Amino acid sequence: MNGLPPRWMRWIYIAAAVALLFVLTACGSNPPQTAPVYVSVPVECREKVPDRPVMPTEEFTEKPALDAYVRASRAEIERREGYEGQLRTALEACTAPVK
Repeated sequence: MNGLPPRWMRWIYIAAAVALLFVLTACGSNPPQTAPVYVSVPVECREKVPDRPVMPTEEFTEKPALDAYVRASRAEIERREGYEGQLRTALEACTAPVK
C-alpha cells in the first residue's frame, strides 16, 4: 500500500469532521432572546352617551323675577351635577382597561 488509509476510512474521517463542525456550530449559537411586547389595541366604546337634560334657566321666554331665576339656577346646578356624573361614568367605562 501507499501509506494512505483505505477509502472507507477517509469517508469516516470526513463524516466525523463534518459532525464535529455541526456540533461546534450549534454550541456557538445562542437562542434568540425574546421579550414581551405590549401594544395598545383600540377598542370601540359601546357606552351610551347620556341625553343632555333641559336646563331650568333655558325655559324662560321672558326675563324672570329674581327669586324665580335664583330657584331655577339652583335647580340647574343640581341637574348639571347629575348630568356630569353620568358623563363621567360613561367616560370611565370607555377608558377602563380591557380585560
